[in-house]
Amino acid sequence: MCTECGCGEANKHPHHGHAHRHDHDPRVVEVQQRVLAHNDHIAHHNRERLDARGVTAINLISSPGSGKTFLLEKTLDALNGKIKCAVITGDQQTDNDARRLANKGAKIVQIQTKTSCHLNAEQVAAVLPDVLEEGTQLLFIENVGNLVCPTAFELGEHFKVALLSTPEGEDKPEKYPVLFAIAKLALLTKMDLAELLDWDLKACQRSIQSVHPGMMTLKLSAKTGAGMDAWLNYLASLT
Repeated sequence: MCTECGCGEANKHPHHGHAHRHDHDPRVVEVQQRVLAHNDHIAHHNRERLDARGVTAINLISSPGSGKTFLLEKTLDALNGKIKCAVITGDQQTDNDARRLANKGAKIVQIQTKTSCHLNAEQVAAVLPDVLEEGTQLLFIENVGNLVCPTAFELGEHFKVALLSTPEGEDKPEKYPVLFAIAKLALLTKMDLAELLDWDLKACQRSIQSVHPGMMTLKLSAKTGAGMDAWLNYLASLT
């Protein structure tokens, strides 16, 4: 069975290494709908657990290499002793990100998704009791690097944040519109490279607004610290 979509044709769907078409087979559509419905049911209970403890959960989604982990390093450093945070970080293999985020005043739990290209609500549910320490106010969920699959799977988060780094170009929102259409906030990262890359801020903003009119956008560089105050103030407003 395919570990991604629940179909019975492992290693044949083009999106997950498969070759068969799903959209013309009503049986497969039904399975996909059941998988997503089951996931959404668990996500709903995750959110109830978070609400009961007064925790705001943020699902960070981006391409690999956009700077999610480095941003979290700088964010946890800045909030240490001010806002109690926790992090669930997802990767197919290794605990590299968890080790990078350790010793910054936050509880960190790594989930290895193996062959899966996204986190799911059941995985998050399994680690919530461990990651949510007394007094936790913010939970960051660092999803697997992918602009497509994570958008379909609710985890129980209160909202999604889309990260877009300057090396990726200006038109990613138009190429991958679903994430930018449903995310509450877009973070434009690695702004310290914008001039070097001849990156066009206005073109990027037009791309974002074309799929999500009025979307809130913050520009920052976790490396230089430029724009970080606006991000940190935004997080403080959530608590």
